[in-house]
Amino acid sequence: MSATNPTLVEGFFLQVAGRSRRRWYWTFTDAAAVTWRNLLQYVRIPELLVFSTLQPVMFVLLFAFVFGGAIQVPGGNYVNYLMPGIFVQTAVFGATATGVGLTEDLKRGMIDRFRSLPMSRSAVLTGRTFADLLRNFFVILLMTAVGYLIGFRFMEGPLYAFLALTLVGLFGYAFSWVEAYIGLRAPNAEVAQAAGFIWIFPLTFVSSAFVPVSTMPTWLQPIANANPVTIAVNTIRGLVNGGVTTWDIVLTLGWIAAILAVFVPLSVRAYRRIT
Repeated sequence: MSATNPTLVEGFFLQVAGRSRRRWYWTFTDAAAVTWRNLLQYVRIPELLVFSTLQPVMFVLLFAFVFGGAIQVPGGNYVNYLMPGIFVQTAVFGATATGVGLTEDLKRGMIDRFRSLPMSRSAVLTGRTFADLLRNFFVILLMTAVGYLIGFRFMEGPLYAFLALTLVGLFGYAFSWVEAYIGLRAPNAEVAQAAGFIWIFPLTFVSSAFVPVSTMPTWLQPIANANPVTIAVNTIRGLVNGGVTTWDIVLTLGWIAAILAVFVPLSVRAYRRIT
């Protein structure tokens, strides 16, 4: 008995481990397939990518050339002050595509078709949010190129530039899950878009994205300083221009983790309740 029990226990755990590995493998491949499907939409409907890139580029040019001469910032270089804010704004605004896309798939019956397939339940949401993350990265890289044409520079070198863009992507990814929850609860794409933008506008504009918080009314400054967008923008700005601290990065990562911890379960629950 003592000779057979270890063998049985070992075999049981090996079987469980094998099933677990297979489950993770199929979850990964299903999510990759959904990601590829969503990316192909930008190839088949290039207008989606064109309009999602035009808006942030217009923001860069308008703020740099229209407001740049009127807004005084620390260091005096408004373009280098502006670009980190535009990066974060673009990532947050771009997250609305997640909610709109899920609502459209839901109304066209694609979600029901996915649910009828022998695929991981989490693959639809993971694939959708990851595809939008990749699209966000493309848009941000394009904005960086436009910024370089008008004088923007990463002052702290390539490593800090990589960290800055990575944090921007993660911050936008977290907000994609917020929008995923909104999109799964919205009755149609128009409502999903309106509900997605109505809270993003004050969140981004009542922040340090475009102007120093110190220039705002006294009663508004505590709100702006506590705003997660301000915290993320200040961190990205420190990585770009210098002066970032470890605490800045930790605080930004903490906000990203908190948003994911709240809205990933909410989105998964909303998805499971769809009939």
